[in-house]
Amino acid sequence: MDFLSTTKEKARTLNRTIVLPEAEDERVIEAAKQILKEGIANVILIGNVDVAGATIIVPEKYEKLDELSEKLAELRKSKGMVFDEAKALLSTNSLYLGAMLVKEGIAHGMVAGAVNSTPDVMRAALQVVKTAPGTKLVSTFFAMLTNSEFGENGNFIFADCALNQNPTAEELAQIAVDSAKSFEALFGKEAIVAMLSHSTMGSAKHEDVTKVTQATTLAKELSPNLKLDGELQLDAAIIPSIGKSKAPNSSVAGVANVLVFPDIDAGNIGYKLVQRFGGAEAIGPITQGLSKPVNDLSRGCSVEDVVAVVALTALQG
Repeated sequence: MDFLSTTKEKARTLNRTIVLPEAEDERVIEAAKQILKEGIANVILIGNVDVAGATIIVPEKYEKLDELSEKLAELRKSKGMVFDEAKALLSTNSLYLGAMLVKEGIAHGMVAGAVNSTPDVMRAALQVVKTAPGTKLVSTFFAMLTNSEFGENGNFIFADCALNQNPTAEELAQIAVDSAKSFEALFGKEAIVAMLSHSTMGSAKHEDVTKVTQATTLAKELSPNLKLDGELQLDAAIIPSIGKSKAPNSSVAGVANVLVFPDIDAGNIGYKLVQRFGGAEAIGPITQGLSKPVNDLSRGCSVEDVVAVVALTALQG
């Protein structure tokens, strides 16, 4: 059974409820129907739609609107929000209403981004759901399912490809540690983390390389037992013969299954190259570091993408 089939099967056993706040989009509607048909999760749709088996919330008619508005006003009172403002926001912005459903446990998670931009989705998540206790950074990853002999039977995590523009060494280290945990939770295998660069073990000198080497040191301090190394070029990270040649003393070189990119430009371009030219399936971006799962979609997503992200979100919830 492949990764996605296994993920769906696990999700079915959990009976999670996932809110999809962009019910005006046909892809979301079709995905909701498929999710319900396959029994992957219960679905809440926000909008004036009709989908058999789904819970439909029309914001201005929702019986819990006042209750949630009071709670949102309390949550945001330090920013000057009052009840009327909170009610107006929840009545008109489905992202904030969906986030409140997650916050209050009415839904286990939210998936959005087919219509709304990543900053809009993440703003609602960070202001309402907030970060997990002890978390210093929220980041994202893609589960990359490739038709290759590399990684974990062709499977990888790529991070961060969607949220943190130009992470510091400290942030890059946290992304690496969190992505390793996510890999092990999703794939059930040991994470082997490569800190990517245009340089391998000092082959180039530049402040960008220095950032990655510093991040490598910091990540090892954060998680001493984690199999992690850098800085490594992509080929040295995943191809055994090149890894042995360029980094003979590294236990990560040539066998990495978690690839941590130095910035969002490299990560976003990298995952799309593998997806479009290599025919890989890219599931995500999946968010890590929030107190409850809220996951973003690409606005170019397909129905199948929505279904896959909902299945992963159910596992996170």
